[in-house]
Amino acid sequence: MSGKKREKEAEYYEPVKAKLEEILKARFSSFHLEITAGKRFSNILKAQVGSYRDIIFAFLKEAAPDITGFGKGDYSSDFIVVEVKAEKIKLDDIYQTRKYAELFDARYGLLVSNEEIPEEIKRLSKVVFSLLQLPAYKTLTFVRFDEKSNELTDWFPENPFAKG
Repeated sequence: MSGKKREKEAEYYEPVKAKLEEILKARFSSFHLEITAGKRFSNILKAQVGSYRDIIFAFLKEAAPDITGFGKGDYSSDFIVVEVKAEKIKLDDIYQTRKYAELFDARYGLLVSNEEIPEEIKRLSKVVFSLLQLPAYKTLTFVRFDEKSNELTDWFPENPFAKG
């Protein structure tokens, strides 16, 4: 990725993280999110990864999700990985986000773009059923970050944090 693209993308990390924190506050008894695009993970985050899975950090030295965290409910702790794009979502972006979600065994894998989710991607997900599927019946979710309203909008296929 070019330096300018990376810089533009980095501008979205904090506002996306802040919006997610607002959403997580209503959903989890406690949670933690951190910007991990620099391939650094706090001890708080590392402690949530079971010792049987800590091998993932050897691979995350090469590439890491932009934002990583977890939410704690009454009975479990669920990982959240977020990949942020300052451009239209492409097929490679989907597989990149899936990779991170699978490494962390994340319940929530979010691919956030500042642009509208392409109709072709939505249609593709309906004919290639596995495109948005993660192990253990988990699903990858597309989200638009609307710069004007500073909101996360247009969740596809749906907002996984909405109470239901």
